[in-house]
Amino acid sequence: MDYQQYLDEINALNDYFRLGIAIGLFIVSIVFAKYAVIRPWWRFVSSTDADWDDFLHRPLANRTYALIFAISAQLTIRWILGTSSSTYDTSEPLFAAFYVILSASILSVSIKHLIPVLMDQFSAQGSVTVSGSNSIVAFFLRAVVWFAGLYFALNQLGIELFGILASLAVFSLIIGLAVQQTLGNIVNSFLLSIDRPFEVGDRIEVDGTWGSVVSVGILSTKVLDRDERLVVIPNNTLVQAKITNHARGGGDGIARRISIVLDIGVDYREDIDHVKYTLLQLSKECPYVIDKPEPRILLHELGDFAKVFRLYTWVEDYSDEYVARDWLLRNIDERFGKENINIPFPTSVELADSVYEQAEVTKQRTAKRKMVQERKKLDESRNNARAELEEIDETLKDPDISKKDRTALEERQRELNSLLSQFDRDGD
Repeated sequence: MDYQQYLDEINALNDYFRLGIAIGLFIVSIVFAKYAVIRPWWRFVSSTDADWDDFLHRPLANRTYALIFAISAQLTIRWILGTSSSTYDTSEPLFAAFYVILSASILSVSIKHLIPVLMDQFSAQGSVTVSGSNSIVAFFLRAVVWFAGLYFALNQLGIELFGILASLAVFSLIIGLAVQQTLGNIVNSFLLSIDRPFEVGDRIEVDGTWGSVVSVGILSTKVLDRDERLVVIPNNTLVQAKITNHARGGGDGIARRISIVLDIGVDYREDIDHVKYTLLQLSKECPYVIDKPEPRILLHELGDFAKVFRLYTWVEDYSDEYVARDWLLRNIDERFGKENINIPFPTSVELADSVYEQAEVTKQRTAKRKMVQERKKLDESRNNARAELEEIDETLKDPDISKKDRTALEERQRELNSLLSQFDRDGD
């Protein structure tokens, strides 16, 4: 029995048997695509250093399954019902429109992940790249792709899109006047993406609002202030307002570093070089202070009661500002005591040591010991939160993670970010 005879016998089966064969072939196609194409594809992209291909894998895999389903359904209708049936004539334009929309969807999601990478390649080396928000250029390109996809999909169905838009011209004019402010925000968001006065993660000050930029949207920019209140600033306001960026760094492409300036007064009888050397050594010993730019100690002022020295240091991440300031002040106080460097204060009465009772001294020592223990606990909690956040970020990259687990991990991610913001606000 030759190949044609097998086909004739299969075609002679009733519709239910042929439907069962079609479903079986569909399942085989899905299994083949998963284990022969999608799984090897995932192993390849996960082995690369780039992140964009990891994020692009899952959307394209889902669209591959949708394409297999549509092709299987179309071939099944042709096989069982034939090309002369009314169902075939009705379904063919629907399948054609679906393929156009699916193609637009694939192109759109590719633009979403590829455009930021391409823009980074053409950015100047000394500039700071925007992170954490979709590029405005990518948004408009995706809008064009979806408009073209919708236009060609409706053409397959015999619907003229421009005719519909023309009939809605007057209505669109009314809507345009009503959303004039919104359109202004959209245009200004595009201007912000070009000028880039700040980035997601920078600490900025706008009209008395001081906080960290958490997102840059089409209509507004969201800033999380020190009290963890989310402040929504319209993009129109940002374009017209004076913006102070406190965490851009020195133009070296480091967006999160920030300087710490401390004024320390000492007694006029203290030696200048002795004080400078002591402060410089402490700055270099601080675990939060970076090596470049180097710490500097300058004699800033000859005040009424003290020689005032100004300490300049830099920390790598502004979230460490308060813990670094706390570390420096604590250790300056302790080191000055060991070096017999006096910090003066205006007073008219000199208190003798006998004023302090032994019980009070004991309480101070106990409180100091407990404070050291609490500080160690907070540092440990802070480091554990950062480590757990890194593990969650890696886990979320897995495309096979269930929706329930992903939701739980994202909720935990928000809790950890809130905890780290608390450290950022309150320090140690």
